[in-house]
Amino acid sequence: MLEVDCPCVTPEVVLKASGHVDKFTDLMVKDEKMGTCYRADHLLKDFCNEKLQKDLTMSSEKAVELKHVLATLDDLSAEALGAKIKEYRILAPETKNTLSDLYPFNLMFQTSIGPSGLSPGYMCLETAQGIFVNFKDLYYYNGNKLPFAAAQIGQAFRNEISPRQGLLRVCEFTLAETEHFVDPEDKSHPKYKEVAKLKFLMFLREEQMSGQSAKRIRLGEAVSKGIVNNETLGYFIGRVYLFLTHLGIDKDRLRFRQHLANEMAHYVADCWDAEIECSYGWIECVGIVDRFAYDLHAHSVMTIK
Repeated sequence: MLEVDCPCVTPEVVLKASGHVDKFTDLMVKDEKMGTCYRADHLLKDFCNEKLQKDLTMSSEKAVELKHVLATLDDLSAEALGAKIKEYRILAPETKNTLSDLYPFNLMFQTSIGPSGLSPGYMCLETAQGIFVNFKDLYYYNGNKLPFAAAQIGQAFRNEISPRQGLLRVCEFTLAETEHFVDPEDKSHPKYKEVAKLKFLMFLREEQMSGQSAKRIRLGEAVSKGIVNNETLGYFIGRVYLFLTHLGIDKDRLRFRQHLANEMAHYVADCWDAEIECSYGWIECVGIVDRFAYDLHAHSVMTIK
C-alpha cells in the first residue's frame, strides 16, 4: 500500500467525467416568502418524528405509515419526496410559510483556476479523486499488477446545507481513505477466511425497507448468499469490525448498515457503513464501498474511508 498526498483542488473535467458535477446533489425546498432553504428529506423526517412523538390521537394505521416513510426515506425518488411534503402539508419550520417545489443543489465548492479565472475547478469532495487521477502512476509503481492499494489523509470539502446538530455534518473535514484496486474478474481475497467466521449486527437493505431491526449475521454467510457483494468487500468489512472493537467500541452499539438502492452513489456496486450508536443516535464512522470500474482502466475499487 502506497501513501500519497494529492491536491485539494480538482479541475472540473475530472469531476465531470466521474459524474459528480451532474449528480452530487441534495434535493432542496425554499420558503417562498423568506427564501430560506431546507433539505427536503430533513423536513419530512422531522415531521414524521414529531407526529409520532407528540400526536397522541394518531391512529395505528397512520403511525405505521409514518414509520414506513422513515424506514424508506433514503429510497424515495424526487417525485415521491415532493409528493409526501405536499400530502402532509409541510411548511417552513420557522415562518410556517409555504414551500417551493423541489430543486437540486450541488454540494461541491466551486472555484476558478488560472490567471484568467475562466477554468472552473472544485475543492475535493473526498481524497479519493487524487488517487484515481494518479492511478496510472500508482499502477506502474506497483509493478503493473493487481491488487494494490493507495491511502491518503487529507482535507475534504462539501457545501452542506445548514449543518445539523451532530458529530460529522461539517463543511470541511479531515478524511482518511484507502483505495484497494482489484481485478473485476477476481474479487477473491487470500485472507478472507480469517474474518469469515465473525458474527455481528448487519442492517440489510430489506430490513430497513420493512422497518425491522439489525440482526447478527455471520460474515461468511452474508458473502456466500450475495448479501455482501464479494470476498474482498467482506474482508474489509471484517477488518473494520476488528479495528473498531479493538478500539473499545461496544459490539452491541456497532452495526454495518447496507445502503439502500436509491441512496448509493452513482458509481457504487455495494456500500456498507459502520455505524456507532451514541447520544446523537446511529452515526456513520467508516464507509466500505465497492465502486464500479467507471474509467478507462480495467479495475474495481474497494474504498474504506
